[in-house]
Amino acid sequence: MLEASLESSSPPLQDREKLYLLAVGYYRTGDYSKSRQLVERCIKIQPDWRQALVLKKTIEDKIAKDGVIGISITATAVGLIAGGIAAALARKK
Repeated sequence: MLEASLESSSPPLQDREKLYLLAVGYYRTGDYSKSRQLVERCIKIQPDWRQALVLKKTIEDKIAKDGVIGISITATAVGLIAGGIAAALARKK
């Protein structure tokens, strides 16, 4: 409903509020890229809006944290595979 209401012409401050609520909703569902896009639109309407700036920082921290976790998981998997291959080769000799 909020997304549909953005289509109608309304004052910028109302749009800002709607965009912020949508950004919070997308953040809570785990769609961080969509949430960041919406919060950036809020900041374009009012660059000094503290709530939007805090949400943007929270989103960016979450994205960075998830990226580090993903890299760690990948590195661990590669290490296990390499270790398995090395152990198999050592047994053959």
